[in-house]
Amino acid sequence: MEIRTLRAFVEVVRQGGFSQAAKAVSATQSTISKAVKQLEDEIGVPLLDRIGHRSRLTAAGEIVLHRAQRILTEREDLIAELGELRGLKRGTLRLGLPPVGSDVLFAPLFAVYSKRYPGIDIRLVEYGSDRLEEVLMSGEIELAASLLPVSDGFEWQEVKREPLTVLLAPDHPLARRRSLDLAALREQPFILFESGFALNRIILEACHRRGFEPTVVARSSQIDFIVALAATGMGVAFLPRMIAEQRKHRSVARVRLAETDTDWRIAMIWRRGAFLSHAARVWLDLVATTRVPPLVPAKQRHAAAKR
Repeated sequence: MEIRTLRAFVEVVRQGGFSQAAKAVSATQSTISKAVKQLEDEIGVPLLDRIGHRSRLTAAGEIVLHRAQRILTEREDLIAELGELRGLKRGTLRLGLPPVGSDVLFAPLFAVYSKRYPGIDIRLVEYGSDRLEEVLMSGEIELAASLLPVSDGFEWQEVKREPLTVLLAPDHPLARRRSLDLAALREQPFILFESGFALNRIILEACHRRGFEPTVVARSSQIDFIVALAATGMGVAFLPRMIAEQRKHRSVARVRLAETDTDWRIAMIWRRGAFLSHAARVWLDLVATTRVPPLVPAKQRHAAAKR
């Protein structure tokens, strides 16, 4: 049983199909199909039930997926640990960051990290928090930034805690409030992020605890587009306070969400008990000790640049 066939199989399941998996690993669809077929031949049972262009796991596939993820994770840990033993001066930081908030929180740290450790290569992946946790658990990355709470399978180091801000059209009846709770938004249509963003989960679970299921009228992975949709009056949107301040829009009112259980708490997370490379450990130290400069709204930054 070869690592490449296990990796191909895991990627097909993760990406939801052969063509998507081929794109993710920069291979041809034929190569991925042959690798999965080879794995099935070695095991002697089908791992995927192919229905048209979609595939779903068989009972045997569920077992193999679980074991394959563990094998791939152990392999990455082994490589990292042996590298430490050999005292390599160069290294690789395998890091996952979400689209929301990373420009404010982590871009300044990247500059400091690269200056202090020029021999370390940063390999970055960018997904929503839920997807990042899957990639982290599979061993493809060592560290990820994700929203708390996380499962017991992870250890974490909190980075930032911010209340959420509700974005509304300025003529909205609720726009003049100093704060809002979710009960006041029960009848309002919601604009959320695409699936895979943990911020959605936080908002929806809070709504469920208050006994209602919000109507979702739009989803997007782009912060600016979500802000623009809120400006049209299509619905209400939600952003962490510091992100809302950064993405100020003249046609959007910002009102604090007065719900402590919806605070945006972002943390660096890693697999519980996993070996962390030198590159990962110094990143965690940097995040813990470096103060991020005060946020300057984009409009003020542009004005300062012209002076």
